[in-house]
Amino acid sequence: MKQLFNLAIILASMSLSAQDESDGLEKKFSFEGSVDAYYRTNFTAPNDDNQIAPTTSFANTAGFSLGMGNIIASYEKGRVGAVADLVFGPRGEEASATVLNQLFAFYNISENTKLTLGKFNTFLGYEVIAPAGNFNYSTSYLFSNGPFSHTGIKADFTLSEDFSLMVGVFNQTDVTEFNPDGSYAVGTQLGYDGQFLNLLYDAAGLGFEVDYTGGFDASDEFFLGVNAAYADNDGEGFYGVDLYPQYDLSDTFTIGLRGEYYQTQSESVDDDPSVIGLTLTGSLVIDEDLIIKPEFRLDNSSEDEFIDTDLMATKSLGSFVVAAIYKF
Repeated sequence: MKQLFNLAIILASMSLSAQDESDGLEKKFSFEGSVDAYYRTNFTAPNDDNQIAPTTSFANTAGFSLGMGNIIASYEKGRVGAVADLVFGPRGEEASATVLNQLFAFYNISENTKLTLGKFNTFLGYEVIAPAGNFNYSTSYLFSNGPFSHTGIKADFTLSEDFSLMVGVFNQTDVTEFNPDGSYAVGTQLGYDGQFLNLLYDAAGLGFEVDYTGGFDASDEFFLGVNAAYADNDGEGFYGVDLYPQYDLSDTFTIGLRGEYYQTQSESVDDDPSVIGLTLTGSLVIDEDLIIKPEFRLDNSSEDEFIDTDLMATKSLGSFVVAAIYKF
């Protein structure tokens, strides 16, 4: 904690000293982040074993639990800049092996071309690591089984008002501190008016994954998000689809459902297991910065991977989470 505090002071000092420079280049410094905590309980299973939880990432421990702290400092001067994104707490530790969630420098070659080098969160999928960026507090199977982060170089191109393109070369997926064996992954993203088609090929790690992420505003109050993905690595992989309907009941309260079908695939298994997940989440905004999220979740698997209150194997698990997220 002392190191994080000292880093924040140093970054703030850099910003103040930069204001004294008069080289004519525009300088921008920002400092933001979030903290979160939650309470979780099972309805259909005991709560004295933290292993009885959905087999997805984060928000899986019973009782009162910590999420993560997130501190993001960014500095831009002229056409170049850098971002340091620090995480700590259980969620941050699970998502990133170190305190560095993201650490990269960028160069705006032109108004339509940006080059980024370092570690950055993945471009695949609908959900992200930081809960402040998601509607649902718990995460999906598609997110949990896909990549979290990449280390490498990428180029972003603005092709027109509606079209965008990203191409990149990275280390093995989620091997973010160094390259262990000289193998690399390649990825690309084609965007059109808020819809994104993502491709990643990582022969030494994840294999091949194609992912669609998008959403549609059906009205001023109703939004539908969509995520579909297929991954294969020599006959081992997964596929699935998530739907995220969300409706604004008022200026401060939104209700949303994540409906998910997720299927694993393996050449060594005759009957690949699948799961249907339903997550109903409410989002109450208090004074713009504090968000309270009550969440009911039902996971129904094709296999007996959970246990019930009588300690018997069962296919389903019902649980409840209420989370508090503060953004600054």
